[in-house]
Amino acid sequence: MKLSIIIPTFNEEDYLPNLLESIKRQDFQDYEVIVADAGSTDKTREIAKEFGCKIVEGGLPAVGRNRGAEVAQGEYFLFLDSDVILTKDYLELCLNEFQERELGIAITQIAPLSDGFLNKITHDFANFFMRKVEKIKPHGAGCYGIVTTKKLHEEVEGFDEDLDFGEDTDYIERIGAISQFKVLRSPKLLVSTRRLQEEGLRNVAFKYVKSTFYQFRGKQVTAADLDYTFGHPNTKRIIYSVCGEGMGHAIRAKVILHHLTKKHEVHIFASDRAYTYLSQHFDNVYEIGGFNTVYEDNEVQNTKTFIKGMKDLPGDLKKSLRLMYSVAKAVKPQVIISDFEFYSNLLSKILRLPLISLDNMHVLTQAELDVPSEFRTERIAAEGVVRSFIQLPAVYLITSYFYPPLKNPEKSKYFPPVLREEIMNLKPYKGDHVLVYQTSDSNWKLLEILKKFDDEFIVYGFHQEGRDENLRFKKFNEDEFFQDLAQARAVITNGGFTLISEALYLGKPVLSVPVKKQFEQILNAIYLERLGYGEFHQDLEEEDIANFLSNLEKYRKNIDLTFKHDNNQAILEELDLLLDKYA
Repeated sequence: MKLSIIIPTFNEEDYLPNLLESIKRQDFQDYEVIVADAGSTDKTREIAKEFGCKIVEGGLPAVGRNRGAEVAQGEYFLFLDSDVILTKDYLELCLNEFQERELGIAITQIAPLSDGFLNKITHDFANFFMRKVEKIKPHGAGCYGIVTTKKLHEEVEGFDEDLDFGEDTDYIERIGAISQFKVLRSPKLLVSTRRLQEEGLRNVAFKYVKSTFYQFRGKQVTAADLDYTFGHPNTKRIIYSVCGEGMGHAIRAKVILHHLTKKHEVHIFASDRAYTYLSQHFDNVYEIGGFNTVYEDNEVQNTKTFIKGMKDLPGDLKKSLRLMYSVAKAVKPQVIISDFEFYSNLLSKILRLPLISLDNMHVLTQAELDVPSEFRTERIAAEGVVRSFIQLPAVYLITSYFYPPLKNPEKSKYFPPVLREEIMNLKPYKGDHVLVYQTSDSNWKLLEILKKFDDEFIVYGFHQEGRDENLRFKKFNEDEFFQDLAQARAVITNGGFTLISEALYLGKPVLSVPVKKQFEQILNAIYLERLGYGEFHQDLEEEDIANFLSNLEKYRKNIDLTFKHDNNQAILEELDLLLDKYA
């Protein structure tokens, strides 16, 4: 193999096809194309596959270039950005001139893809500058189409992945110090003017003049030195990671992310159902592994949960952390926000980035809880899990409808439950039915008890449609579920935080039967009953339901008097302040 063409990518579906098509049209054919992709969420990978490219996990740009080089078979390397197009005979002209002049490292002159006098003058000046400066020292000014040899790449150990700007210039200078550098005269690359269009000529010119000045003084330039935020000076770069156990974390994250993505660059990591849900609503969503609880007959199976977790952990850990690290190296996040997601905690320690914890789980470890001793075993186990997931964040933002005293109010802060816009827009009223929602479809005993009442029950969670006496079964449909919740007299459910919070916001009393041994649900139910919002039962009998239904007015009054919500205002404002502080 003569030549390896290495292209780092991240969401380049609009540009990559043109580049690959221009490569395909070349007369020179002794090459391979390697696409080092940093977890694109668009069709970048599918496009690369269609063109027969070798695809590796990458990062932008140094990480991707190095990962591509690791698998490259060619004697020569050509590093290209995805938004360029090869001119006719580019590959042949490039290699011929490189070999004839006995070079070790070279870059290519450029021409604009877009028409216009200003674009042409700008690029002509860039070419003139590149040629003049090459006599002084090896440089990366312009820096399109880097050509070198596999041997020299390996000798200098590739691109420096610790640099967030100017990694190409650094690479060229290091190879230029042990070989000969030139700007190639014959081949030219057609380059996109998207950066000029997005940032403006003045901004781009200033940044590159400043970076070149720094580099010729021998000073390493960084993105911070250039205020390199691509025309959005208040934009923060954020990693937001979400636990995939259940749907509560994902539902809360969607609300927070809707706020953050309006202003900031956010890259989202999630597992299981959370990934499926969030990827339907946001760009830049990456799938990682996660830990899942094993349930049988409405009870947590601790041994099976542990065995499953240990079996999956080695593979998930390697794959997930590598993906997260690769994306982080590419986008240079300033802060990490975690909704009870394990790998983001590790990433924050590896990268030494501030970590903001935002979830409902940390009430277990950050508050002085008053819990009956019979739940001591479940409590100890749950606290251990919570402590292992998130360690030493900068701050704990805890969402809750109950507020036991905090152990460290300087580091922890309560907020009302984060609610979906769809819930807050509902107009609740007291209908005739009771909404029943179960996370397990094996609780047939409950159904037999409900049939003994004259009341109508709308039942979700059993994956069926139809009617059985006074029970109306429905498969889950979000819009229909919202209306059934808004019109319910009351709610019978497990101990899930999200549904309880939504029911209370709508003024609905709740009868909670938590999953056995699931302490977070047990805690939710204990405080639900203690606040007078409903009842907590470990097992349900007919008289328990009868008593609950006979006391609905009392529970409604308590909810009206003491349940408070601020339309998510406080937590969103707090997040904005924390981002200004830590990012």
